[in-house]
Amino acid sequence: MFGRAKRGESKGHLPPIQGEPVKLEMRRGLFDRHGEVHAGAFIRERRIAFDAELAADPQEFARVFVHELFHFVWLRLGNPRRWSYESLLREELGRGARGELGWSAEWRKRALGPREAASRTRLWREYACESFCDTAAWNFSGVAAHGEYTLARRYRERRRQWFEESGVSKRISI
Repeated sequence: MFGRAKRGESKGHLPPIQGEPVKLEMRRGLFDRHGEVHAGAFIRERRIAFDAELAADPQEFARVFVHELFHFVWLRLGNPRRWSYESLLREELGRGARGELGWSAEWRKRALGPREAASRTRLWREYACESFCDTAAWNFSGVAAHGEYTLARRYRERRRQWFEESGVSKRISI
């Protein structure tokens, strides 16, 4: 599972992390404003809560853990890199890319209207963040295949390239 990735597959290891510690906790029955969730990142509290059922599935825990960790990274990326990632997403949409690398991004992508990206609405910004975190989970969790990985290989590869070129694959700040 770990080591060198083939084209379009997960790399399987996190880059070095810098920043203050983040507390991890297990809970039963987590919800957000949209309903039941596997986990939630509480950025200001520097805490991630996971649904206790994830403990029974190490691969799913790894995927969800990396996703939640990258909410901290998104916050610290800075506007130029966030906007650059958003440009990548706009380009994908312009080419008719369907699918995503996780359900949290996919349902938001499906809900986007024609003006969302250009106006940078809340839905667009949430989609961009969730897409970034789902892409990080695909790229770094070591889970090479998953039913939620529905984005075409060419777009996956371009996202991996963006992570490399932006420096996110070299070191992350949380």
